Amino acid sequence: MRTSRSDTRIYNPNRFKLGLFGMNCSGGLSLTKAPERWDASWDNNVKAAQLADDAGLEFLLPIGRWHGYQGESDTQGTTFETLTWACGLLALTKDITTFGTLHVAFVNPVFAAKQMVTADHIGHGRFGLNVVSGWNPIEFGMMGVDLKDHDKRYAYSEEWLDIVKRIWAEDQPFDYNGKVFELKDVLGKPKPWWGTRPILVSAGNSEVGRTFAASNADCLFTTIPDLDTLAAKLETFRSAAPPGQLRNIFSSCHLMVRPTRREAEEYHHYIVHEQGDMEAAEYALNLRGDRLAPHLSADRDKLRARLISGAGFPIVCSYDDAVVMFAKLSAAGLDGLACGMINYIDDFRHIRDGLLPRMERAGLREARIEVGVRS
Repeated sequence: MRTSRSDTRIYNPNRFKLGLFGMNCSGGLSLTKAPERWDASWDNNVKAAQLADDAGLEFLLPIGRWHGYQGESDTQGTTFETLTWACGLLALTKDITTFGTLHVAFVNPVFAAKQMVTADHIGHGRFGLNVVSGWNPIEFGMMGVDLKDHDKRYAYSEEWLDIVKRIWAEDQPFDYNGKVFELKDVLGKPKPWWGTRPILVSAGNSEVGRTFAASNADCLFTTIPDLDTLAAKLETFRSAAPPGQLRNIFSSCHLMVRPTRREAEEYHHYIVHEQGDMEAAEYALNLRGDRLAPHLSADRDKLRARLISGAGFPIVCSYDDAVVMFAKLSAAGLDGLACGMINYIDDFRHIRDGLLPRMERAGLREARIEVGVRS
């Protein structure tokens, strides 16, 4: 029985946690034309969320996206807005933490604070916020919002989040006079479900982004450059955060596991080289070129293939090899992965039946309590 936000599943004692990432978007993370690619209908989202909830996964993380990657697949061209998406799924699940992903430049903080408290009450304290400063010039143009330079976007986010946290915490009206916002008599009721603010998550790789995330986030997302440098990178984050605040550090992956490595690699070849949407991959590569700068020394064809299969850290292997990799990531200090999949329903059996029992035997997760199948 939960008695505080610390009792929610995302803070459970499992050494390596798992979540589903991007299922609110058509195609999920993958730029493939394969007929089995993810159909992000509402009913499919509900089914995938309930599968993850019943299997004991820790979280659901949506992508805030307003403009897709074009091509025949147009991955992420059809998406659900994430706060209302979270509200619906929180009402239809029992234990899993569900995040909303919010571009703070697009929504007034007073309005957003009320939206998120509503979600938190619907989920009885299981809502979390993924704070996004944004990067996509097309999406900013759609909103009629100026895309500020990198560091100014984080300064804006700092003020925005400061206002939201005060609304959630303070009982008397307050004025706010910042560099960006000038607000009068601000007050918000009700307060968050547990009387404590929802879980905050942020992603940061630049120096400014890392500082923002370490200062504000309870859970942090970062990339995995390579296993040799990961431990030092994660320790930098933890040492920069206030004591006791940063509870989990996650990364994202594209998960393509099968009983054998050969099966996984053959399926990966099919998704990327037989069914890959090269037009969408080229569009994404051009749009995200500056964000991919650290990797641009790689062959451009390899970068396209990485984008087609789902970006993120590649887990393309057997069940056993995947668990070995999870153990290495855990030993380096990573607390878990947000998983993109080709089809979050059809492929979920590979997590539930293939990975989770092996993770339990490896000591990465505690034994699950079996639950009944939902009708």
